[in-house]
Amino acid sequence: MTDALIAITVLWGFVFIYAVMATMDFGAGFWSMIYFNRQKTRATDIANRYLSPTWEVTNTFIVALVVAVYSLFPTAAYTLGTILLVPGSMILLLLALRSAFLVFSNIATEYKKPLTYISGIAGILIPGLLISVLPITHGGFVEYGEGLTQLNLARLFTSENVYAFIGFAISSTLFLSSLLLADYSKVSDEMDAYYVYLRDAKISGPISLLMAFCIMLTLEREANWIYTRMMDDLPLLLISLGFFLISGLGLFVTNFFDKRIQGMPRLSVIAVTIQYFIASYVYGKAHLPYIIYPDVTIESAFTDPNSFRAVFITYIVGFAILFPGFIYFWSLFMHDKKYLRQKG
Repeated sequence: MTDALIAITVLWGFVFIYAVMATMDFGAGFWSMIYFNRQKTRATDIANRYLSPTWEVTNTFIVALVVAVYSLFPTAAYTLGTILLVPGSMILLLLALRSAFLVFSNIATEYKKPLTYISGIAGILIPGLLISVLPITHGGFVEYGEGLTQLNLARLFTSENVYAFIGFAISSTLFLSSLLLADYSKVSDEMDAYYVYLRDAKISGPISLLMAFCIMLTLEREANWIYTRMMDDLPLLLISLGFFLISGLGLFVTNFFDKRIQGMPRLSVIAVTIQYFIASYVYGKAHLPYIIYPDVTIESAFTDPNSFRAVFITYIVGFAILFPGFIYFWSLFMHDKKYLRQKG
């Protein structure tokens, strides 16, 4: 395995971790907004209880992702920074807006409702804008001139594939977050909220699968090169689909440990995470060696080998320190009975 391949694997690992964690985080903010006035189910309380300790942890990974791009692939970072000026600025604005309003909603209680609505809407828009970066890298939207690189926004926002990706990002955000919140409601013994989120997962799951098929259909027409490469790994895609079906089954089966409860959301969360990992592996493998098709490859954009080794060692040491902390944080978050059972 070459240094450039190791570097892009590290980068893709950051992308996957952030995608899963942020999806659950952004979705929880949206559900908090949706159920704001429905105190009977306590669904908003569950969403806020999940958001309170996790949204800051999630944001650390986007910082790691940006630093990884600039330190490992500086040439690609320059090109991406140029063509993503407009969508990137929108993402940063929405991230700042959501974070600020999320904090203020817990302080300025008299304005809690509008602040919650603004942070919830901003949160559901962010995944759609973030995922639009992927079709941009497929080629066809970037125009090169004499010393000038720019994004053709008109072509971008009339692309069916871009809207399929955006639809998938939003529906996946709602699906993953409702699954996790259902599981969190269950361990918190908030059964009214549990069945609300279980129902939401049953609705958003099939929509997410439909949008995934829409991505493949539009990808065949607009970026056939990556579609063809993904079809070379069709068996893995079918295995990925199988795990998605397992996650769906987990929403309907009777709980093995308590026959009175419908659904096994923990099984669904694990299965759908595996499903996304396999699908992202197939997509990432098909995308190689291009970072931006067809002009920027991992080799042409790669940093100096000596710099890579220094950065790579830093990442290893950093994660050796931080990863056990994240594991401990998550175990406390999901098993602290005093926090789970709080009523306010």
